Amino acid sequence: MLNKVMLIGNLGADPETRFLQDGTCVCNLRLATTEKFKGRDGNQQERTEWHRIVLWGRLGEIANQYLSKGSKCYIEGKIETRKWQNKEGQDQYTTEIRGNEMKMLGGGSNQGGGSAQRGNQGGGFPSQGGNQGGGFPNQGGGGSAAKKNNDPFASGPDFGDVPVDDDIPF
Repeated sequence: MLNKVMLIGNLGADPETRFLQDGTCVCNLRLATTEKFKGRDGNQQERTEWHRIVLWGRLGEIANQYLSKGSKCYIEGKIETRKWQNKEGQDQYTTEIRGNEMKMLGGGSNQGGGSAQRGNQGGGFPSQGGNQGGGFPNQGGGGSAAKKNNDPFASGPDFGDVPVDDDIPF
Protein backbone atom coordinates (compact mmCIF):
# COMPACT_ATOMS: atom_id res chain seq x y z
CA MET A 1 0.00 0.00 0.00
CA LEU A 2 1.06 3.56 -0.57
CA ASN A 3 0.53 6.51 1.78
CA LYS A 4 2.47 9.45 0.33
CA VAL A 5 1.69 13.16 0.20
CA MET A 6 3.60 15.83 -1.74
CA LEU A 7 2.61 19.48 -1.30
CA ILE A 8 3.92 22.86 -2.38
CA GLY A 9 2.37 25.80 -0.60
CA ASN A 10 2.77 28.78 1.69
CA LEU A 11 2.73 28.86 5.48
CA GLY A 12 -0.34 30.61 6.87
CA ALA A 13 1.33 31.26 10.23
CA ASP A 14 4.72 31.00 11.88
CA PRO A 15 5.71 27.44 12.88
CA GLU A 16 4.48 26.34 16.32
CA THR A 17 7.19 24.35 18.05
CA ARG A 18 7.28 22.48 21.34
CA PHE A 19 9.67 20.00 22.87
CA LEU A 20 8.70 16.72 24.51
CA GLN A 21 10.13 15.73 27.89
CA ASP A 22 12.82 13.66 26.16
CA GLY A 23 13.90 16.74 24.14
CA THR A 24 12.28 15.71 20.84
CA CYS A 25 11.11 18.68 18.79
CA VAL A 26 7.53 18.70 17.44
CA CYS A 27 6.84 21.46 14.90
CA ASN A 28 3.33 22.16 13.58
CA LEU A 29 2.82 24.02 10.31
CA ARG A 30 -0.31 25.29 8.58
CA LEU A 31 0.29 25.03 4.84
CA ALA A 32 -2.02 26.51 2.20
CA THR A 33 -2.16 25.09 -1.31
CA THR A 34 -4.13 26.92 -3.99
CA GLU A 35 -5.57 25.29 -7.08
CA LYS A 36 -6.57 27.45 -10.04
CA PHE A 37 -9.22 26.21 -12.45
CA LYS A 38 -11.94 27.35 -14.81
CA GLY A 39 -15.46 27.11 -13.45
CA ARG A 40 -18.52 26.02 -15.38
CA ASP A 41 -19.08 29.62 -16.43
CA GLY A 42 -15.57 29.74 -17.93
CA ASN A 43 -14.21 32.20 -15.36
CA GLN A 44 -10.92 31.59 -13.57
CA GLN A 45 -11.45 30.43 -9.99
CA GLU A 46 -9.25 29.48 -7.05
CA ARG A 47 -9.69 26.95 -4.28
CA THR A 48 -7.39 26.98 -1.26
CA GLU A 49 -6.89 23.92 0.94
CA TRP A 50 -5.32 24.15 4.39
CA HIS A 51 -3.11 21.29 5.56
CA ARG A 52 -1.86 20.49 9.06
CA ILE A 53 1.78 19.39 8.91
CA VAL A 54 3.77 17.85 11.77
CA LEU A 55 7.57 17.68 11.60
CA TRP A 56 9.49 15.73 14.24
CA GLY A 57 13.05 15.89 15.53
CA ARG A 58 15.77 17.80 13.74
CA LEU A 59 13.50 18.41 10.74
CA GLY A 60 11.11 20.30 13.02
CA GLU A 61 13.97 22.34 14.45
CA ILE A 62 15.13 23.29 10.94
CA ALA A 63 11.59 24.31 9.93
CA ASN A 64 11.24 26.40 13.08
CA GLN A 65 14.55 28.14 12.43
CA TYR A 66 14.14 28.91 8.73
CA LEU A 67 10.40 29.11 7.98
CA SER A 68 7.94 31.86 8.85
CA LYS A 69 4.48 33.01 7.83
CA GLY A 70 4.33 33.30 4.03
CA SER A 71 7.32 31.00 3.40
CA LYS A 72 6.93 28.79 0.35
CA CYS A 73 7.99 25.20 0.85
CA TYR A 74 7.68 21.65 -0.40
CA ILE A 75 6.55 19.03 2.10
CA GLU A 76 6.62 15.29 1.57
CA GLY A 77 5.19 12.83 4.04
CA LYS A 78 2.23 10.63 4.85
CA ILE A 79 -1.31 11.08 6.13
CA GLU A 80 -1.96 10.07 9.73
CA THR A 81 -5.11 10.22 11.83
CA ARG A 82 -4.80 10.62 15.59
CA LYS A 83 -7.45 9.97 18.24
CA TRP A 84 -7.66 11.42 21.74
CA GLN A 85 -10.28 12.22 24.36
CA ASN A 86 -11.27 15.78 25.23
CA LYS A 87 -12.05 17.05 28.74
CA GLU A 88 -15.60 15.73 28.48
CA GLY A 89 -14.33 12.23 27.63
CA GLN A 90 -15.49 12.39 24.01
CA ASP A 91 -13.32 10.89 21.29
CA GLN A 92 -11.70 13.48 19.03
CA TYR A 93 -9.92 12.84 15.73
CA THR A 94 -7.56 14.85 13.60
CA THR A 95 -5.97 14.06 10.27
CA GLU A 96 -2.59 15.57 9.56
CA ILE A 97 0.46 15.10 7.39
CA ARG A 98 3.56 13.73 9.10
CA GLY A 99 6.35 15.26 7.07
CA ASN A 100 9.58 13.41 6.46
CA GLU A 101 11.08 15.80 3.90
CA MET A 102 10.97 19.58 3.59
CA LYS A 103 12.44 21.91 0.97
CA MET A 104 12.43 25.66 1.26
CA LEU A 105 11.40 27.24 -2.04
CA GLY A 106 11.61 30.76 -3.39
CA GLY A 107 13.88 33.59 -2.43
CA GLY A 108 13.94 35.97 0.45
CA SER A 109 16.09 36.96 3.35
CA ASN A 110 15.33 33.91 5.46
CA GLN A 111 14.82 31.14 2.96
CA GLY A 112 16.27 29.63 -0.15
CA GLY A 113 16.64 26.36 -1.94
CA GLY A 114 17.81 24.28 0.99
CA SER A 115 16.28 20.95 1.88
CA ALA A 116 16.13 18.61 4.80
CA GLN A 117 14.97 15.07 5.36
CA ARG A 118 14.11 13.06 8.41
CA GLY A 119 16.60 10.21 8.62
CA ASN A 120 16.02 6.77 10.07
CA GLN A 121 17.12 8.05 13.47
CA GLY A 122 15.10 11.26 13.41
CA GLY A 123 17.83 13.60 12.19
CA GLY A 124 17.39 16.15 9.47
CA PHE A 125 20.28 17.51 7.49
CA PRO A 126 21.03 20.11 4.84
CA SER A 127 21.04 19.45 1.14
CA GLN A 128 24.31 18.96 -0.66
CA GLY A 129 23.42 21.73 -3.11
CA GLY A 130 20.70 23.88 -4.49
CA ASN A 131 21.25 27.00 -2.38
CA GLN A 132 19.64 30.01 -4.00
CA GLY A 133 20.22 32.96 -1.74
CA GLY A 134 19.52 31.69 1.75
CA GLY A 135 18.73 28.63 3.78
CA PHE A 136 21.48 26.07 3.91
CA PRO A 137 25.00 26.67 2.64
CA ASN A 138 25.96 25.17 -0.68
CA GLN A 139 28.25 22.20 -0.22
CA GLY A 140 28.51 21.16 -3.84
CA GLY A 141 27.22 18.01 -5.46
CA GLY A 142 23.67 17.06 -6.31
CA GLY A 143 20.43 18.21 -4.75
CA SER A 144 19.88 15.12 -2.61
CA ALA A 145 19.99 15.36 1.15
CA ALA A 146 21.34 11.82 1.51
CA LYS A 147 25.09 11.33 1.53
CA LYS A 148 26.31 9.81 -1.71
CA ASN A 149 28.74 6.91 -1.80
CA ASN A 150 31.40 7.54 -4.46
CA ASP A 151 32.80 3.97 -4.33
CA PRO A 152 31.95 2.37 -7.70
CA PHE A 153 32.38 -1.09 -6.17
CA ALA A 154 29.89 -0.56 -3.35
CA SER A 155 26.95 -2.95 -3.42
CA GLY A 156 24.44 -0.24 -2.51
CA PRO A 157 24.03 3.15 -0.90
CA ASP A 158 25.70 3.66 2.46
CA PHE A 159 23.22 5.30 4.80
CA GLY A 160 25.33 4.65 7.88
CA ASP A 161 27.15 7.99 7.61
CA VAL A 162 24.04 10.18 7.76
CA PRO A 163 24.62 12.96 10.30
CA VAL A 164 22.11 12.75 13.13
CA ASP A 165 23.69 14.93 15.79
CA ASP A 166 23.98 18.67 16.28
CA ASP A 167 27.28 18.94 14.37
CA ILE A 168 25.46 19.89 11.18
CA PRO A 169 27.44 22.65 9.41
CA PHE A 170 25.10 25.59 8.96
